[in-house]
Amino acid sequence: MRFTEKKWIRFRIYVVATVFALGLAVILARGYQLQVRERDKLTRIARKGYSGTVKLPPMRGTIYDRKGNELAVSIEVASVYAHPQRVEDKAGTAGKLARVLSLSKAEVQRELEKKTPFVWLRRRVPPELAERIRKLGLKGVGTTAESKRFYPGKEIAGHLIGFSGTDNQGLEGLEKAYDRYLKGPEYVLIQMRDALRRPFFVSRPTPREEDGTVRSMHDLVLTIDKHIQYKAQQALKEAVERAKAESGQCVVVDPQSGEILAMAVVPAFNPNSFGEYEPEDWRNRVITDCYEPGSTMKAFLISAALEKTVVSPQTRFHCENGKFKVANHVIHDTHEYAELTAEDIVVLSSNIGAVKIGWKLGYRTFTDYLRGFGFGKKSGVDLIGERAGFIRPAAEARPIDRANIFFGQGLTVTSIQLAMAMGAVANNGRLMRPYVVKEIREANGRVVRRTQPQVVRRVLSPDTARKVKRILSGVVSDRGTAPRAAIAGYQAAGKTGTAQKVDPKTKRYSRSKYVALFVGFVPVDDPRLVCLVLVNEPKGSSYGGVVAAPAFGEIGRWALNHLRVTPRLKLASAYENTGTREEATFELVKEGGSVGTGEERAGMNENRAGKGGAAVPSERRLPDFRGESMREVLRKGTDLGVRVVLEGSGLAVEQEPEAGVGLSRVSTVRVRFNPPL
Repeated sequence: MRFTEKKWIRFRIYVVATVFALGLAVILARGYQLQVRERDKLTRIARKGYSGTVKLPPMRGTIYDRKGNELAVSIEVASVYAHPQRVEDKAGTAGKLARVLSLSKAEVQRELEKKTPFVWLRRRVPPELAERIRKLGLKGVGTTAESKRFYPGKEIAGHLIGFSGTDNQGLEGLEKAYDRYLKGPEYVLIQMRDALRRPFFVSRPTPREEDGTVRSMHDLVLTIDKHIQYKAQQALKEAVERAKAESGQCVVVDPQSGEILAMAVVPAFNPNSFGEYEPEDWRNRVITDCYEPGSTMKAFLISAALEKTVVSPQTRFHCENGKFKVANHVIHDTHEYAELTAEDIVVLSSNIGAVKIGWKLGYRTFTDYLRGFGFGKKSGVDLIGERAGFIRPAAEARPIDRANIFFGQGLTVTSIQLAMAMGAVANNGRLMRPYVVKEIREANGRVVRRTQPQVVRRVLSPDTARKVKRILSGVVSDRGTAPRAAIAGYQAAGKTGTAQKVDPKTKRYSRSKYVALFVGFVPVDDPRLVCLVLVNEPKGSSYGGVVAAPAFGEIGRWALNHLRVTPRLKLASAYENTGTREEATFELVKEGGSVGTGEERAGMNENRAGKGGAAVPSERRLPDFRGESMREVLRKGTDLGVRVVLEGSGLAVEQEPEAGVGLSRVSTVRVRFNPPL
């Protein structure tokens, strides 16, 4: 009996021990599951219960021009926020905030009565406003640092740079195209909450990691020259206003590298306040708008014809005295020409002559050359929104289509295509890929990507290109269609274009709406610039040589002077005799950095030989400072030995005494500056 009792006790002990062991095993297994296997998941759930995050817009890298001038920067501002659940006196707090933030009390109170733990009251306020909010000491209200995108040049290159939105995301232009490089790390505010989900602590902004790393921010260095860009916009704006036109475009390119030095559109817009403009005003028309190029195509027609040796510059054609019938359509010339050489057909811009050259060349051959020049396909410029234009396939071309294309009707191009095609002629037959971003740099200055000039293809032989350049220089002469494009001291070349626009209602060519064009390069012997100027729907005269060519001359003269390209004295003397005083005045950088004017050099030419052939120098004269930066004006003034008084800021717009006054009569020059545009 005693043995049975002991056995029963032992059995109960085993049962209890087994139950405890099983319970302990369950507890250990559960502990392993919670503390090891599901630790990360449960940690996230826990954090959501007692903490929350508020995303802040990321900082963005700086955009510079080719010389280091800032075109787009991020500046630090403050934003005002509130935790509605911590605000006890909502009406009183709303009243105080409304007065400081210039908002209505009802608007602020609506935000404070929301059931959310966090609300923005006003984003990106000036520092002094944020300081006033902090001094109020309102419970549940605070400020935090944010970044705001700022464009110091306002309208300068606005269509090219684009803009970013409220959350600093790129929306247009380079800001959008290079958003992944410009955008820096995303910052967050971490707020701690109590059991009633009331926030009691807000951290400082901290960068948010992605895949264990923090996104790095990059800067862009552009090929754009801020000063040439300003001059291009100013000259284009004046040309559009003079012609009472709808809009205008201008692009300036280095033909030897493909670097875009300026890209302007009128009407301009200020990316600092982009919301005040219509979306169509943001469009970079240089790459997005297609149009018929008109007689500018004759430059590429003569290029193809000479390259294929179907004509020589002196091949003669009968131009039918101004009227020529093709397939029940009559083609007209502006003047009644009888017989012209192939060269004169381009210089005088004869449509009938162009058709006859084109027939010798052939439609298919010509369109093949046009594609070789880059028409009908995207240029590859590093911007978004570029269009390809249109060239009608040979199989779809009617007889009149085959005639029209030779003087620029029946196909469409973009301004960037046309400028780069003319650049191929200037660059001895080599077509370059255009680009605007020269370098991408990290914040520490290390270059992560550098764009190198890229030859797309050779379109013409160097010999043919030289012949075409000589012919196109005749266009910019007294006997050509663009004498107003001439630049004192430099030999320029190019081609005018006056294209009828298609009326969208009638689907026929309009008799009142035109596109006036000039595209050219300078100097002819060693081209440094290709410049295209387009004026859309000018009132009055619609000829490219009258409306667009003067702007080319103004931009080219200023840019060559800015780039320190030395003029040729022989040309300067010729222009002094035939041009206006304004056209004949230009700056020459001599050895040692001294500056003289066209008048001075003309005087030296006239008095070069005195008795016994000795040169007689003329008096040095005060140069034209307009368009120069303060630094450049001071440097030149020092070189000339005159005292310079500066007024205002930006670029020089006015000076006293005026340019051309003899330096012997000048001790002080007063120069007034205005910010660009």
